[in-house]
Amino acid sequence: MNTIICTLFEKHYHYGLAALTNSLYHHGFRGSIYAGYRGELPKWCASAKENHSDAWPGRKTLDVAKDIQMHFIPLDTNFHLTNYKPFFMLQLLDYFRKDAEAIAYFDPDIVIKCQWNFFEKWMCSGVALVHEITANDMPATHPIRRQWEDVIAKCNRKLTRNLTSYINGGFCGVHKSNEEFLKLWADIMNTAIIHYDLNPTKFMPSDRTHPFFATDQDALNIAAMCSRSPVSEIGPEGMDLTYGGWTMSHAVGSPKPWKKNFILSALKGNPPSLTDRAYWLYAERPVHCYSSLTIKLKRIDILIAAFIGRFYRRY
Repeated sequence: MNTIICTLFEKHYHYGLAALTNSLYHHGFRGSIYAGYRGELPKWCASAKENHSDAWPGRKTLDVAKDIQMHFIPLDTNFHLTNYKPFFMLQLLDYFRKDAEAIAYFDPDIVIKCQWNFFEKWMCSGVALVHEITANDMPATHPIRRQWEDVIAKCNRKLTRNLTSYINGGFCGVHKSNEEFLKLWADIMNTAIIHYDLNPTKFMPSDRTHPFFATDQDALNIAAMCSRSPVSEIGPEGMDLTYGGWTMSHAVGSPKPWKKNFILSALKGNPPSLTDRAYWLYAERPVHCYSSLTIKLKRIDILIAAFIGRFYRRY
């Protein structure tokens, strides 16, 4: 299946993009990865060549390995990049409408852990979504869901399903036949800006009492409640937010694995996490953003930190 992979990044998140790309390649993805970005491109993609495209002036393309390319698209938006996801996905799907059969967005602090063809089968089952661990138990009668039902009414939609879990906004996979879901997600974001005083330039601009506390993530959850498209959900283990997962590893929170001092963190009672280990497992190739020595030393740091964690851990 011809699937578009996309992500959004700026600043140091290019380190995450490199590992995401490596994990996709390692697990069999072949095709194009489209990365919208702000700021300067990192040194590791210095060999990227300008691609003269009418759709995206300034686009550059990097040949990562045989049959896999990264396309860097400079963005002209003041949105916080997390709030730009559905709009970026729709732009890509519209531009590649003749060829693309599906589109999958991954946050740049995710790596995948299973064969790519599973994701393609998953997207054929419905809009692919993963539960959060925070507020995962979110019954249909939850007071925030009641507020979301008002949002649904403002979008001239009706509730189509009663969800009982909160969905993480770091990943969304959509088959072209379910494009309606992306249009709805974008429409809800626009409704939040117009009717709920959402400032799209901010990340989490309010507190949890606000219906759009988590901005794009809340809008994604609302879309899942009222979309006509089928959805297919995996629990929080789908992002290594709990143990037992095998699909993805999502390094939520901070510091990110590429910024963490593992031994110091372990001495404070925080041993290496599943996501820390997964990141450094895929940090090496085919995208080379670290020296071999750096990777070797980081992996040794993780082993030492894990040993410390066997005896000293914050509960």
